[in-house]
Amino acid sequence: MRALLQRVSEASVAVDNSVIGQCGPGLLILICAMQGDSEADADRLAGKIAKLRIFTDEAGKMNRSILDTGGSALVISQFTLAADTSRGNRPGFSAAAAPDDGRHLYEYFASQIAANGIATQTGRFGADMKVSLINDGPVTLWLES
Repeated sequence: MRALLQRVSEASVAVDNSVIGQCGPGLLILICAMQGDSEADADRLAGKIAKLRIFTDEAGKMNRSILDTGGSALVISQFTLAADTSRGNRPGFSAAAAPDDGRHLYEYFASQIAANGIATQTGRFGADMKVSLINDGPVTLWLES
């Protein structure tokens, strides 16, 4: 699985001009299931994200996790993280998991973020979503399982 994390002051996602998910201070997590990924990959990645120390402490150092801060998460499916741009100018997405597998792993991953004790909301798999955020820092990290 591939994830792009953005530490945010706030984030929201809308479908058909209606907000369907949002979070306050915490993480916007863009997630993509790749071919061959499993629930075990989602478990490891969710656990890593929950413990990742990317929030500032009283001294201004990145030394606290989202769990330490009581932050929340907005999890958005993002198959374009599987883009292969090595040939030509049009990205290929054949490395992404098949849609049924991608949906299952996306939903499972979001449930595992919540199971780690993080208030979690989601987007809608396969929908045309409009994501808004205020990036905090900015802090943006790329993770793979």
